[in-house]
Amino acid sequence: MPLPLIWKADLVTDTSTEANFIHSRGMKFPDDPTILRGRVRKLLRQNSYEAKESEAALRVVREGDRVIELGGGVGYMSTLVASKRQVASVHSFEANPNLIPYIRRVHAANGLSNAHVTNAILGPAPGKVDFHVRAQILSSSMTRFEGEDPPETHQIDVLDAAGVFAELNPTVLICDIEGAEVDLIPKLPLANLRAAIIELHPQWIGPEGVNKVFAAFMNAGMAYYHRGSHNKVVAFRREW
Repeated sequence: MPLPLIWKADLVTDTSTEANFIHSRGMKFPDDPTILRGRVRKLLRQNSYEAKESEAALRVVREGDRVIELGGGVGYMSTLVASKRQVASVHSFEANPNLIPYIRRVHAANGLSNAHVTNAILGPAPGKVDFHVRAQILSSSMTRFEGEDPPETHQIDVLDAAGVFAELNPTVLICDIEGAEVDLIPKLPLANLRAAIIELHPQWIGPEGVNKVFAAFMNAGMAYYHRGSHNKVVAFRREW
């Protein structure tokens, strides 16, 4: 069954004026208050949004890399590597359908033709999964929290990870998926990656989960890369 290559159609023209942008590390982000709120806005203006992950990417990602990103957020990391490292391509997979139009606007605002986003997650087999969208948009996840008001819930496509990796042939993985890394990463075909950057969530996955993530990369022939790692952001490389 062919993959739904909807990333080939995400051509967007951004018509915002300069006054409608927040600038961060030389990148432009449409000033949409429904997406950029509170702390996110502040950190963007201070050039410190996703600071640890950004420093890791700038150390690890090289010109010509093919990057796959799991968890697209507001399009920050995909825009960073596409514009600062001249990658061949970056393909982001983001579960929150409310973020997809905004990410495409960010890519368009920065003149990127090598950055693409797909509203889906990866898994061991195709299917559907419930994704819960919260008012704090970046805390949305596949997990229902005990005692919370019923969140806005969407059914999201799950794409076959092996098929996506075979088609895109990525050299670098960037992953920030709010604790789901413990279940997903051991199931990914990691053997052809040159490097990876993972934001761990030990407060949710515990020491056993952290060990599972490390073991997956070690079993794929990769090693912890200290120069790209800081606190919960860990980098792995095949050679260094």
